[in-house]
Amino acid sequence: MRDRVFMLQTRTTGEPIVVLKAWPADGAALREAYQEITPGYHMNKKHWITLNPGEKIDAQLVEDLVTESYLLVLEQNVPKNRWPVDPSTFGKGRGQ
Repeated sequence: MRDRVFMLQTRTTGEPIVVLKAWPADGAALREAYQEITPGYHMNKKHWITLNPGEKIDAQLVEDLVTESYLLVLEQNVPKNRWPVDPSTFGKGRGQ
């Protein structure tokens, strides 16, 4: 996305993990609610979270958090005239 990172996926820790950007308050709430969500692996711990494998991490939660991370990075770092998608319609159209 226009030279910006919104998601990292790796097996560096031995298990598959996903690192995503999050608003600090949202990241803190997610870390409290899910033991599988920890501070961002090798990233700013205030602004990034890591999704670790676990029973409470389902596909819908991952999709929602990836979408939120994408929109957060897009809206904060890319001038509107360079947005690759319209955030108001991003992720819609698949039966929503």
